[in-house]
Amino acid sequence: MASRCWRWWGWSAWPRTRPPPAGSTPSFRHHLSTQEKTLQICVVGSGPAGFYTAQHLLKHPQAHVDIYEKQPVPFGLVRFGVAPDHPEVKNVINTFTQTAHSGRCAFWGNVEVGRDVTVPELREAYHAVVLSYGAEDHRALEVPGEELPGVCSARAFVGWYNGLPENRELEPDLSCDTAVILGQGNVALDVARILLTPPEHLERTDITKAALGVLRQSRVKTVWLVGRRGPLQVAFTIKELREMIQLPGARPILDPADFLGLQDKIKEVPRPRKRLTELLLRTATEKPGPEEAARRASASRAWGLRFFRSPQQVLPSPDGRRAAGVRLAVTRLEGVGEATRAVPTGDMEDLPCGLVLSSVGYKSRPVDPSVPFDSKLGVIPNVEGRVMDVPGLYCSGWVKRGPTGVIATTMTDSFLTGQMLLQDLKAGLLPSGPRPGYAAIQALLSSRGVRPVSFSDWEKLDAEEVARGQRTGKPREKLVDPQEMLRLLGH
Repeated sequence: MASRCWRWWGWSAWPRTRPPPAGSTPSFRHHLSTQEKTLQICVVGSGPAGFYTAQHLLKHPQAHVDIYEKQPVPFGLVRFGVAPDHPEVKNVINTFTQTAHSGRCAFWGNVEVGRDVTVPELREAYHAVVLSYGAEDHRALEVPGEELPGVCSARAFVGWYNGLPENRELEPDLSCDTAVILGQGNVALDVARILLTPPEHLERTDITKAALGVLRQSRVKTVWLVGRRGPLQVAFTIKELREMIQLPGARPILDPADFLGLQDKIKEVPRPRKRLTELLLRTATEKPGPEEAARRASASRAWGLRFFRSPQQVLPSPDGRRAAGVRLAVTRLEGVGEATRAVPTGDMEDLPCGLVLSSVGYKSRPVDPSVPFDSKLGVIPNVEGRVMDVPGLYCSGWVKRGPTGVIATTMTDSFLTGQMLLQDLKAGLLPSGPRPGYAAIQALLSSRGVRPVSFSDWEKLDAEEVARGQRTGKPREKLVDPQEMLRLLGH
């Protein structure tokens, strides 16, 4: 009896009193004991949250981690969210590649959890499952006219210029002279910058060929970024703001009236917010030096921040066929500190434009009916990454805490989830006994006609992208069609 109680991660499967199977060799015995001791974990999602979680879990010497990804290619938001003119941010891919090359880690792309395989099936095959699939949706504006041609989410626009397969056919119409972005975060600034950057500055980046072609024909000259609250509440960071202020061929439009009385208020705010607001204040109120004044005077494009405005309706063109402007409610602030909220004053204002991009936030989707989901907050209910009421199920990244923070925030958060999982393992809270891991899932996928893409498959696609890019002086030319990717791999 005692032999059955031995912990699976601490001892060989065979009690010392029982002989091994007839004809078995020491290597067979070693293989068996290793297999019995392996801690089988799977991570769903191969963006920063997925890879950082895997990296932390691999610190356990018996852990084997399988990373599942619905795209045929890895890296999630690093590949599909980071702006093409920010290549330095993508350097984390080198770290993720090292993790994927570990003998105890495997990447399986082209597998959609919730469709090709269910979460209960994964839980059956692994000792623990971590959901790290991010925030794949955008928050709707929920105003009349939102469905008109000429309105799209900033998320889809970013996906389009970054080669996200589902957005490859977006074809935004940039034949208008004014675009309005609803939102004042880093994604809104990224989109404004891409719209206004001279195309020759983008042709040496990994922006897609199709997007570059459309941007070359663009007639957008002015971009407004609209926010419900004031300069003290903007959600972008100083680095992104500085880039916008210095953008070649573009000048900032800031109304000094929006900044009245701000000088006194910024004395109390935390240092990063103070520096950001001071830069806004200087740009809005100080006379630029001769060189900067000349640069702004010669700029053919412009961008501006509109504060204290909340979208009420997307206005249609006279024929009703497309967006021609946005009706904004003028707001004022109530409350103090974090509790500050924008309330309508009753005044309205119409802002003409031909393109409306909504950048009011991302949200996660429920992945499987068996997983609890808070649709209001767009997250999986959890305590420090442990999914509530489902032992052995964890979450990390945006699906855990909501779409906030940068890659470094996600790293800390993912390490914490990994830590909790390993603590639970130590406390004996995970299932005991061996689990089949990928072997069981591979059989299921095969029976359903799903061909997973391995990390070495991805490296073939990577080499192809780099080769295509070299022909035109780009770091890579991204493949955007999953069918073409699978064809290149002979799938």
